[in-house]
Amino acid sequence: MPRQPRPDLAAVPQHVVQRGNDRQPCFFTADDYRRYLAGLRESAMRYDCAVHAYVLMTNHVHLLVTPSSAGAVSRMMQWLGRQYVGYINGRYRRTGTLWEGRYKSCLVDGERYLLTCYRYIELNPVRAGMVADPLDYAWSSYRANACAVADAVVIPHDEYLRLAADAEQRCAAYRALFKDALDADRLTEIRAYVQQQRALGTPRFQREIEAVIGRCASVRAAHRPRRESGAA
Repeated sequence: MPRQPRPDLAAVPQHVVQRGNDRQPCFFTADDYRRYLAGLRESAMRYDCAVHAYVLMTNHVHLLVTPSSAGAVSRMMQWLGRQYVGYINGRYRRTGTLWEGRYKSCLVDGERYLLTCYRYIELNPVRAGMVADPLDYAWSSYRANACAVADAVVIPHDEYLRLAADAEQRCAAYRALFKDALDADRLTEIRAYVQQQRALGTPRFQREIEAVIGRCASVRAAHRPRRESGAA
């Protein structure tokens, strides 16, 4: 049976996850992280995608992206993947694949779930036990979103901008969202929607997406998302 296309609509945010093949590392040195981020910025600009949040873990990446047109995220990821894999294979004298097949993604309700996805993504290093505070992890968008540290990759979403009228207050409001960890049910929900590549949001949001894409936008009730090593 052919795979169904990912739900992909213009101006609707997507939570994108790409994993290393067989859970192997994708990044080996600080230069590799920097090279990936440079490529991400270039590919996002090339295909007119706005990256709102990201985290680069040792063996996978999470991105929160809004495309200007349908198919833009796919083109962005394809271009980025080719550039980065070519760099890794050349630098480390290796061949073959780096990523575990196609990336996965889900649509995200911008009004109700977007900031939850920000938190989910930027708290990955904390859940993995790599740091106690997301501020201490160098390879995420948390410093940009929580402390207004310049980051050429990040473009704020309107929902983020609505947190407060000025940057200082906005950062304080954003940091306040991180005082409590996401509960287990919410973590399971987010993982299931990415795994099944559906539309994470309210029933109304899902009905609106279903009307456009012509298929179910919610996860199957019997689905049990697989457990990942470390954070996910």
